[in-house]
Amino acid sequence: MDYLQERVTTLHNLTDAVPAMPRGDSAVVVPIAGESETAVTPTHVFEALESVGPETIVVPLRAPRDVAVAFDRWAADFDLDVATLWCNAPAVAPLLDDHDLDGAMGKGRDVWLGLGLAAERADYVAVHDADASTYSPKHVPRLLAGLDMGHEFVKGYYARVEDGQLYGRLARLFVAPLLRALSSAHDDSLLSYLSAFRYPLAGEFAFTADAARSIRAQRAWGLEIGMLGEAYDVVGETATAQVDLGMHRHDHRPVGGRGGLSTMAQEVGEALFRVLEDRGLAPDYERLPDAYRDAADTLVRQYGADAAVNGLTYDPEAERSQVRSYAESIRAPGPDDRLPAWTETTLSPTAVREVSRDTLGRPRGSRLD
Repeated sequence: MDYLQERVTTLHNLTDAVPAMPRGDSAVVVPIAGESETAVTPTHVFEALESVGPETIVVPLRAPRDVAVAFDRWAADFDLDVATLWCNAPAVAPLLDDHDLDGAMGKGRDVWLGLGLAAERADYVAVHDADASTYSPKHVPRLLAGLDMGHEFVKGYYARVEDGQLYGRLARLFVAPLLRALSSAHDDSLLSYLSAFRYPLAGEFAFTADAARSIRAQRAWGLEIGMLGEAYDVVGETATAQVDLGMHRHDHRPVGGRGGLSTMAQEVGEALFRVLEDRGLAPDYERLPDAYRDAADTLVRQYGADAAVNGLTYDPEAERSQVRSYAESIRAPGPDDRLPAWTETTLSPTAVREVSRDTLGRPRGSRLD
C-alpha cells in the first residue's frame, strides 16, 4: 500500500473515506467548451455536484450562442446555484479590453474568469474538468478537505488507465522527463516542488479564495503547469497538498493536428519555461532536448515494465515517437501574455457575470444571479 509522502503533503486514498465538506462556503468552477448542446451538458457531473451541495457552481462556458443559451436553461433544472459565464459572449472581449486584459481565448482564460467570480462568493474554490466519465461525488470533498486542514492549495492526481493501456501521455512522456532533465542541470527548490506532483497536468485543484485571487493564469493549455509555479510563489510548499482522486477516464486527444497533444506540449513547455525564468533559472535550450530524450527513454523502459506486470498493452516505439514529437516543443518562451492576479486588476468579476447574463437573456434578480 502506498504511504509515501512527497515534498508536498500527499493525501492518499487508503480507506475510500469521503471527508465532510468544509465549514466555510465553497464554490466549484467547472470549465466547459463545446459546439453542441450534447457536448456541454454532462448530466452525471451535475447530478454528482447536486448530491454534494456546494454553495455555488461557476461554469466558464465557451460555446456558440444557441448552445450557451441551451446550457443555461439545462443547468437551471438542477438543485444548484449555477452561474454561467459565457466566456466568448460578444460583450466580454470589449469589457476585458477596457481593462487592458483582452487577448487570446482558451481554457486558462476561461478558468481565470471563473476563479474571480467564485472567489467573490466563497471561502474555498475547487476547479475540475467536466470530461471525466468516472466523475465521482467524492472528488469535490477530497479536493476541499486539505483546505479545511490549513493548506491553501490542493492539487488532484489520479491514474489514467483505459482500454488496457496507460494514458496521461503528455504528463508521462513530456512533463515528467523534462522535469528530470531540468533537475539534473539545476539544483533548485522550485524544480523539486514541481517534480513532487504526481499528475502536474491534472485539471483538478482547489484554492482558498485569497490564494485564488492572488495567482496569475496562462491563457490556454499551459494553465495547469503555470498554476503550480504560481502556487509555489503565493502559498509555498508547506501550504500545498495533493490528493488522490482514484482512477480517471477522460476524452483522448490525437498526438498531431490542431488541438492535439503536440500543440498542447508547445503551450505547456512555454508555460513551464516562463515559470523557471521568473525564478531566474536559465535552461540551456540547445542541450536540453537531448537531456530530455535521454530521461524520456529511461521512463519509457520503466513504463513498459509497469505495464507488463499489470497485464497492460504497451508500445515503446509509439511512446518514443511521441517523445521525438514533444522534443520539438523545447524552446525559449515567447512574449508573456499571462492574465494578472485578480488583486492586480481593476476588472470586477461581477461585471463579467453581468455582461454574460445580459447576453444570455437571464433577467437580473433571478434565482441564479
